Amino acid sequence: MSQKKAARTKATKSTPRSAPAASSKGLHSSDLREALSWTITDIHAQGWARGTGGNFSAVRRRQPLTLLMAPSSVDKGLIEPDTLIEVNEAAQVVAGNGRASAETLLHVAIVQATGANAVLHTHSVFGTLLSAYYAPRGEIVFSGYEMLKGLENIQSHETRVSLPVLPNSQNMAQLSQQVRDMLQRHPDLHGLMLAGHGLYTWGESLFQARRHVEILEFFFELTYQRLMLIPPHRRG
Repeated sequence: MSQKKAARTKATKSTPRSAPAASSKGLHSSDLREALSWTITDIHAQGWARGTGGNFSAVRRRQPLTLLMAPSSVDKGLIEPDTLIEVNEAAQVVAGNGRASAETLLHVAIVQATGANAVLHTHSVFGTLLSAYYAPRGEIVFSGYEMLKGLENIQSHETRVSLPVLPNSQNMAQLSQQVRDMLQRHPDLHGLMLAGHGLYTWGESLFQARRHVEILEFFFELTYQRLMLIPPHRRG
């Protein structure tokens, strides 16, 4: 091999590829459609919302309340900015093509009770397993880990972070009212679980909500792995 060819080969192997321009923009795009579609695709790629599972929203406007969402029954790995729909507080589609998720009323309740600008709902394996496992206790508790400080307003690893676990239901009007009442009683919550279903978390921005997903999914996997280290008769 000639010296010039060897040099070209070496340069090709050692030079890292830059991320696509769309990826570097994504979550931080000023275009809400692009930012939300990037977030949904990223969450799907992490395995936290496989197939058509999960639903995700960002506030388009407050008055009248309008949410930008992925349509129901669409593979979350195939979401594009122009496939997103807009829905009102009655879960009716006001712009775009497709049906609103049956769980839109939960998004509306969370947005109205917390003032959040984004709500993300995942169906991860660990989250689903733990939501069923801890359902009899009514909550999952995390404490003693430095990663807790990735959650908004948490300053110490010693903080006790609780995620309520509510029974799953197909009656969305009743369930959304239950969620609304709970959030009014406990305004400092970072998320909640539906038993055998998954996680709901939110944030003042899409960036913050996605960070909460990432931190809480970390704790789901950590908790599951910790349980596997404990003899079955001692697990609680």
